[in-house]
Amino acid sequence: MITTEAVPRILGHTAYDRSHKKLGKVGEVYVDDTTGQPEWMTINTGLFGTRETFVPLEPAELQGDDIVVPFAKEQIKDAPDVEPEGGGHISEADVMRLYDYYGIGSRYGAQPGDTSSGTARSTVGYDTSGPTTDDAMTRSEEQLRVGKETREAGRVHLHKYVVTEMEQQSVPVRKEKVRVEREPITDANVDRAMSGPEISEEEHEVVLHEDRPVVATEAVPVERVRLAKETQVQEETVSGQVRKERIETEGLDDDERR
Repeated sequence: MITTEAVPRILGHTAYDRSHKKLGKVGEVYVDDTTGQPEWMTINTGLFGTRETFVPLEPAELQGDDIVVPFAKEQIKDAPDVEPEGGGHISEADVMRLYDYYGIGSRYGAQPGDTSSGTARSTVGYDTSGPTTDDAMTRSEEQLRVGKETREAGRVHLHKYVVTEMEQQSVPVRKEKVRVEREPITDANVDRAMSGPEISEEEHEVVLHEDRPVVATEAVPVERVRLAKETQVQEETVSGQVRKERIETEGLDDDERR
């Protein structure tokens, strides 16, 4: 059983489920209006600990600086949302709803109409002052805790497709042409000129050649393309509201204040 004296050991410490899975930090402790004994605690759950979930203290145990409850993490995460009333109280209806959810109402005698444990009030942060504690008052304040999550920001694909483009290149080509050459009869060529019949009909044929451009294509690799990821780090500013306790005195003369 968690006693009133153990409350400072609970507040701000980590709570674990029955399998010793981490649940979160203990935020508040609620005591019974009649007995003054600790009855409920809130555990900061959800993203960045933004949700306060009520968990019964009766079956909880202290193990060193850790507090362990005999419930599964999934059950605690799905617990009913309870909004405290003015003065830091939770209503009788909410108490009975929580007892019913955790299945401990009949075990600890909490039945509808049982006002001895029907309502509970919150302790004030880490405040140690009270009828069963010393006369010190502890000032506390909330601290902004910022985390981060990784999510998908987009996707990039490589897609290869074919386009047809017109290209031009210049290539030199050769063409043979015919010209008529005449040479007079000289002592040097008279023998060749007189080697045939004196009078005859003859025909000579000359084959002409020319180059024609021929176009063909060949697929050759030109480059390799891949997608590479790089991480860039930049600073972003986030803000949130935090509560801070302030302590002031009343009833002191000016010369008694320091």
